[in-house]
Amino acid sequence: MNEEVRLMKGNEAIAHAAIRTGVDGYFGYPITPQSEILETLEAEMPWETTGMVVLQAESETASINMVYGGAATGKAVMTSSSSPGISLMQEGISYLAASELPAVIVNVQRGGPGLGTIHPSQSDYFQATKGGGHGDYRLIVLAPASVQEMADFVPMGFDLAFKYRNPVMILADGLVGQMMEKVVLPPVRPRRTEEEIRRQCPWALTGKTADRKRNIVTSLELDSAIMEKNNERFQSTYRLIEDNEVRFEAVDVDDADYLIVAFGSMARICTKAIEEAREQGLKIGLIRPITLWPFPYDAIRKAAANAKGILVVELNAGQMIEDVRLAVHDRIPVEHFGRMGGIVPNPSEVIAALNKLASHCQ
Repeated sequence: MNEEVRLMKGNEAIAHAAIRTGVDGYFGYPITPQSEILETLEAEMPWETTGMVVLQAESETASINMVYGGAATGKAVMTSSSSPGISLMQEGISYLAASELPAVIVNVQRGGPGLGTIHPSQSDYFQATKGGGHGDYRLIVLAPASVQEMADFVPMGFDLAFKYRNPVMILADGLVGQMMEKVVLPPVRPRRTEEEIRRQCPWALTGKTADRKRNIVTSLELDSAIMEKNNERFQSTYRLIEDNEVRFEAVDVDDADYLIVAFGSMARICTKAIEEAREQGLKIGLIRPITLWPFPYDAIRKAAANAKGILVVELNAGQMIEDVRLAVHDRIPVEHFGRMGGIVPNPSEVIAALNKLASHCQ
């Protein structure tokens, strides 16, 4: 299991990366367009090679609560689903955040609301970045734009989750989940021993020991004063994450008259649109947020300093645009272009939207 180049789907890359990252357990339930994650894990049978547990639960609600139980013992555990399934997991995700438990949750988005469609969408941005469950909590949200990043973000997600004792979401969409590309799978990490877990996770439920008091993992606190202190601690962690974990990609922004801000699969389409627009004499740059939370406010603010306007391209009705407007405080025009219902725009549509923005900024 040394470094190797493979041709596979984004969903398959998630599964293979999980095995190579030394994940202890995966608990999930099939739903289009992410079912290949569970199917690939079952086909690879990692319980025979690494000891990884792979379990198809009876529902999404059961899956996230199994993740909660595994995370409470210090194990590296994960789940995956698609939009309606993630909605069913929201209470459990809130519990994970409140209990300060590390876990990785993969959402390969499909169109909604409701059951919607099985085709790609980016309409779960609000749910992922603003806290889809109850309470004042945050998820670290990683937005892959390629099959390679689907693989890379699994070990990165676990590193961040354990560093900050906070759940991490990999927010992809059906386009990235289903597309096939070459990918270099991550290096193999052996699963941690029980002794390593006890040493690295002194908070975990690892059995009674003589050198510490009994550990209790819970999200419940009936004393309001203590609960306020808990929430203050959570917020302090979130500020630390904002200070240290912002990730983004900037393309051709130094001389740009106009900026595009896009994430995930839409950033790929916009990259091609920028090439064609520059051939037509339009100087366009791109900011691609890699962490949707923490959001790259400063990077967008700096890139927009000499720009005339910003086009936010999303596969939804307009969600990330609110954060972009916060970044620039409406100093310059910020307009949205998006498609819904699973319709993926082409570069020509993006260029048409750019020309419309440019005409408004004259």
